[in-house]
Amino acid sequence: MTEHAHIVPYRTFFIVWAALLLLTALTVVVAQFNLGALNVWVALLIATVKSGLVIAFFMHMKYESRLFLLSLFAALAILAIFIGFTFLDVLYR
Repeated sequence: MTEHAHIVPYRTFFIVWAALLLLTALTVVVAQFNLGALNVWVALLIATVKSGLVIAFFMHMKYESRLFLLSLFAALAILAIFIGFTFLDVLYR
């Protein structure tokens, strides 16, 4: 199997880094407000976007094969299911 090197310009990395900084600032700002039960969901949404940026660009998953991406999303779906079951368990105690 041949390896293909994906050369990503520094500008792309800088834009992603700036987006990560903005999302971190957004996390800090949103944490100042009392959203009730939505606090956890907003924090998880922002964290999901940030991890998606890191996985796509810094880990170069954007350029991987479909089978590898499918296995990654399957693992993330299983993790989300486990986290969801944990939330349900804590909710009904």
